[in-house]
Amino acid sequence: MPKAVLTRAFIAAATCVPGRSKVDYFDSDQRGFMLEVRISGGKTFYQRYTDERGRERQYKIGPADALTLEQARRKARVILAQALLGDDPQEKRRELRSIPTLAALVRDRYLPHVKSYKRSWQTDETVLRIHVLPALGSLPVDEITGSAIADLLQVMRHKGYATGTTNRVLILLRYIFNLARKWKIPAIRENPTFGISTAPDVQRDRFLSPEETQRLIASVNVDENRSAAQAILLLLLTGARRNEVTQARWDYIDWDKRSLLVPISKTGRPRMIALNGQAMALLRAIPRQPGNPFIFPSAVTGRPCASLHFPWVRIRERAMLDEVRLHDLRHSFASFLVNKGISLYVVQGLLGHTQPRTTQRYAHLAQETLLEAAEVVSRVVADQSAGLTPAL
Repeated sequence: MPKAVLTRAFIAAATCVPGRSKVDYFDSDQRGFMLEVRISGGKTFYQRYTDERGRERQYKIGPADALTLEQARRKARVILAQALLGDDPQEKRRELRSIPTLAALVRDRYLPHVKSYKRSWQTDETVLRIHVLPALGSLPVDEITGSAIADLLQVMRHKGYATGTTNRVLILLRYIFNLARKWKIPAIRENPTFGISTAPDVQRDRFLSPEETQRLIASVNVDENRSAAQAILLLLLTGARRNEVTQARWDYIDWDKRSLLVPISKTGRPRMIALNGQAMALLRAIPRQPGNPFIFPSAVTGRPCASLHFPWVRIRERAMLDEVRLHDLRHSFASFLVNKGISLYVVQGLLGHTQPRTTQRYAHLAQETLLEAAEVVSRVVADQSAGLTPAL
């Protein structure tokens, strides 16, 4: 191990000894500080030190063509001081390098974890892929700050995303960072979502009027994607959730009991969807594809359509119902029932709600129906009172 007084002139002139791949020149003035000179001509500064267990370590400072001698010396003294105080600088570097980016954490730890127990993991994957990872995915998780997350949510609001969507992003990130702390991911000491509150959720209820319903059905009847159109019509006829219809199989239908089985509903338990006369007629008219178990398969893949998004957009635009969401068909189904005097208890059963308070959102419709009924008496009394002399 040759020693030398490392100067700028020496570094510029230093060459590798013939017959060797590299030579280490140790500085005679600063203990452990060295210059590695390779046969290729590359030169790199290092600092050697002994860790607290007595093992010799070597810390790479950086290339000589990028750092000045003075910069390298200062860094070398810091490394040596850390080692003498019991902090292994090499261990610190390894820890930093082991910190994953958010994209790597999601890919390697989060998604495999939630796939094992969460039925809606695909929703998480979609939210992360579309909204989160393009903005934050390339950052190491310890560099993601509350400010960066707040900025992401603000950008989403400016783009017109609903409160429910931005809240879902925040809740998902909060859960991921809580898991990262539980898994002891290096440098994750606190959750960056701490202090960021979810925005008040705006309850958006949109009910179709009889005239709008007529326009929608007319648009459904002429749509070119018959499988998707029939699935959308069944949503309106049953008040079912989208996946309950799109994932339906032929063997889920009980033709005698006029019901459609949902093996695992949103609540995690099976439920039965009641099939009225039009729903039964619709299902009987659908041709079965040989060997395909699904009622509404895609003509391209043979698998259920994931979202019905594009057919729905086309159908609602043709019906001039641009602001109506697919889920509003479920709200409309409930409103049709309530406005005909069906009790909220029965509506709760038809929608598959486990909690009565979930169905209470339609209570104002029941009140309107009661008021309309009360007005019948008002008109009867008014007719009977016509021509009578008012009492003094």
